[in-house]
Amino acid sequence: MAFVDECTLYVTSGRGGDGSVSMHSEPYKARGGPDGGSGGNGGSVILEVTAGIHDLSWLAEHPHPRAANGANGRSTRRDGASGKDLILPVPDGTVVFDDEGFVADLTGVGSRAVVAAGGRGGRGNSLLTSSRNRAPKFAEPGESAEVRTIVLELRTVADVGLVGLPNAGKSTLLSRLTAAKPKIADYPFTTLTPNLGVAGMDADRFVVADVPGLIEGAAEGKGLGHRFLRHVVRCRALVLVVDLSAPDPSADLAVLRAELAAYDETLAARPAVVAGTKADLVEDARAVAAALEGEVVVVSSMTGDGVDELLERLGLLAQEGATIEAEYQPTVVLRPGRPRFIVARRANGGWEVSGRSVERWIQETDLEDDREVAQLQTRLKKEGVDRKLAALGARAGDDVHIKGRVFEFVPDTDPAAPSEPVDA
Repeated sequence: MAFVDECTLYVTSGRGGDGSVSMHSEPYKARGGPDGGSGGNGGSVILEVTAGIHDLSWLAEHPHPRAANGANGRSTRRDGASGKDLILPVPDGTVVFDDEGFVADLTGVGSRAVVAAGGRGGRGNSLLTSSRNRAPKFAEPGESAEVRTIVLELRTVADVGLVGLPNAGKSTLLSRLTAAKPKIADYPFTTLTPNLGVAGMDADRFVVADVPGLIEGAAEGKGLGHRFLRHVVRCRALVLVVDLSAPDPSADLAVLRAELAAYDETLAARPAVVAGTKADLVEDARAVAAALEGEVVVVSSMTGDGVDELLERLGLLAQEGATIEAEYQPTVVLRPGRPRFIVARRANGGWEVSGRSVERWIQETDLEDDREVAQLQTRLKKEGVDRKLAALGARAGDDVHIKGRVFEFVPDTDPAAPSEPVDA
């Protein structure tokens, strides 16, 4: 199965169950009163970091996850069962985006984020009684399911990342440092997906990632640069792998540093060491390495020379990175600035108002009851729906559509207190 580090999901939560309209019926007992139960809540779609998951291939093959609906309420105050949440396992380091941008950054086993909230179950008529209406003959419908399109990106979590130009010897070096067995060949771009390996002993173990080869312009997206570079961001320390047998190792090192800094400025300050590889192909490898800027460890992956020295240096580097770089914490963006409702002009005339709260209020209101309609109008006015309509140019008599219901807009004669739409 191919390694997948990016996929798009079309998630759908469960719809809330409808409330029940029922009157208690029992022999020789008149006017038993309302006894309709409430509907169950719909299930939510949840992403959860799970151990043993290394990529997004399963989700890429199942892009339409759907949570269970809530069951409808029934008579004798029997509430419907809530729909079961759908928990989707994702690998450590998964970042979530939607149409409005960043949603969640999930690191650490057990981290989770709700990407589609289940609809609330509607109340049965037994819960809608009041002093004015002792026997309501209506119930609330369940809240609609939430449908969202989200994009998942995997950013590999590792202690040390091996970064270099194509064919610099990263995969061979990884096979020497760890027990990993990556594909190794004598042509560029052999590695197209990150390879992970564990180095060190017991408590001093650390994870090493071989990141696919970068080219000049990678920070601008050339050669799938963005897809490769995002795996470097998680690494606490870096190894800049330079081929000492290349025509100009100093220029190669300069390209690496420039691309890392262009993609993310924090990478320039990340603890790093330069590993000069393929020393067995150069007559005086240490002289070539001395011309490179910064601390350089000369290594030959074929003969094993310098591997132990590099391992020791990487262990110290991983510890240094752990003390400097704070642990990533799971992050979820709540977006307090997100609009509570949206007003848009309909193509065939009139206006469309959409929003989770506004639509729920419409569903909860008995539009045959004047008192409830008045309460709805007050809620809409406080929410600012009428002000938004007036600001966008709505005129008296315009149709306002909310959740399949059509209202007539009647602006208030007092400009300081514009009126809300009223039921047509």
